[in-house]
Amino acid sequence: MPLLSMRNINKSFSDVPANADVSLDVEAGEIRALLGENGAGKTTLMNILYGIYSCDSGSILWKGERARFDSPKKAIAAGIGMVHQHFMLVPTLSVSANVVLGLKPPGYPFTDRRKLDAAVLELSRRYGLEIDPAALVSDLSVGQRQRVEILKLLYRNASLLILDEPTAVLTPSEIDSFFEVLTRLKREGHAVILITHRISEVLSISDRITVLRGGAVAASVNTADIDAESLSRLMIGRTLKTLRRSVPPARSASVTLEVRGLHSSEHGVERLRGVDLSIFPGEIVGVAGVDGNGQKELAECLLGLRRASTGTITLNGERIESLRTAERRRRGIAYVSDDRHGDGLVLDMDLTENYFLAFHDDSRFLKGPFISRARCIRETDAAIKRFSIKTGGPRAIARLLSGGNQQKLVLAREFADEPVVLVAFQPTRGLDVGATEFVGERLLERRDSGCAVLLISTDLDELFSLSDRITVMSRGRLTSPIENDGSVDATRLGLLMAGDGGVPCAS
Repeated sequence: MPLLSMRNINKSFSDVPANADVSLDVEAGEIRALLGENGAGKTTLMNILYGIYSCDSGSILWKGERARFDSPKKAIAAGIGMVHQHFMLVPTLSVSANVVLGLKPPGYPFTDRRKLDAAVLELSRRYGLEIDPAALVSDLSVGQRQRVEILKLLYRNASLLILDEPTAVLTPSEIDSFFEVLTRLKREGHAVILITHRISEVLSISDRITVLRGGAVAASVNTADIDAESLSRLMIGRTLKTLRRSVPPARSASVTLEVRGLHSSEHGVERLRGVDLSIFPGEIVGVAGVDGNGQKELAECLLGLRRASTGTITLNGERIESLRTAERRRRGIAYVSDDRHGDGLVLDMDLTENYFLAFHDDSRFLKGPFISRARCIRETDAAIKRFSIKTGGPRAIARLLSGGNQQKLVLAREFADEPVVLVAFQPTRGLDVGATEFVGERLLERRDSGCAVLLISTDLDELFSLSDRITVMSRGRLTSPIENDGSVDATRLGLLMAGDGGVPCAS
């Protein structure tokens, strides 16, 4: 008897089907991958199981008995836990405090913190999730924060763990450690549902795979019986293209974007330490590095979202470091943020309103002193078609889009006026293979049209396939760029990302 059976689940939003007659069985002690494009219905299906959404029709059997959870609290009480793509931790509390948040630990309200820390430490060691129980969450890396989320579920005796895009924010070494944790959970008899779009990871860690496409089940197979090419065809209906980066033309004598001696501090901590960078017309410069080494600060300084302490930023020969963000955008700098929820979109606004955040004062869309809503809707509708955004239309609320379609809306907006400089910070984070391919093609198109592109990514494969030159950011410094001529050593870049390797910083 399966631990979990979901039968003929149906769910629609604004008359758009998200799940169509979906059935899924999960056994105890197995890792089941739920694979599909962004918008295929993976997260919606799990949100129904977890009590965040209710299904329009269908049934759930949990441990052989009919169940319907109308809140996450009830799902957790039954032994079902979920780690969302965007972590739900309180940064100002300790690891232990986050683990027991919402519970009444032994001794409550006079909890013995030493006993609690000891219990959390023992639990973490049992599952290979070792972490300091007294550490503040704000001081933890992304990989460590994910461990805290999993510990929260294990502390509550979860039999089934749902993990939504768990590797999207992890470095390669953190992914290896994470897979070791999943293997241990499986040995202990836990069931794991892994929501993902990463085919290579699915093939390396899962026991069975269910592929969703267009909200319906395209296939359920044993992992040992299928290969990457077959999975990609099931996901997107075709074989993935191989991105081909043309040989760049001879480098122009004039630099599009030049940064010299850039420093930036926050709360007395130096985030950028003398960054030098040059990007020429028609090239992509890739920045590799572990998150938190100054990439965000560099991107925000270029856009004027953060003030540099010292240093210069020059765009086509003009100093711009003193200009406001709006002025820099008017001069042709566009920005794709890594945080589409925090500063890419206003989730409770519709697609048209989000698309025109960058054009609200553009005379093309004004009718007298007022914005022409009809013109804006027409332009947004054209962008939706151009970028294959799956949505109910220009008036749909941004929050109701899948993460990948939200990111595609951001890309459509930022690419709209053919920028001369594009700062793309993790532009494919959380995107499926088809959408990632689409974004890569668009970046190469921008580059081939003469745009200077700064691509900041933790995905080395992405950097190798798209970048003309690659540099590494570590501890607020950039290394000297390396020509991406096919001879770049990934191991060497990994050492540089870790702050080792001896390559001098750019000068």
